[in-house]
Amino acid sequence: MIICLCNALTDAQLADAIAKGARRPKEVYCACGGAAQCGGCTKTILGMIRETPAASEAGLP
Repeated sequence: MIICLCNALTDAQLADAIAKGARRPKEVYCACGGAAQCGGCTKTILGMIRETPAASEAGLP
């Protein structure tokens, strides 16, 4: 499913970037070849990052 309309990024692409170590929305966009634009998906991306076990272990809020 497309999560970021501006960059046409899917949940799978975002999850892959997070699994590979992206820990901030800017890093996720960059890993997917995009950039933050309208910001409508930022909350969703932050939620995905926080739900990732590696992010929790690193002490991210």
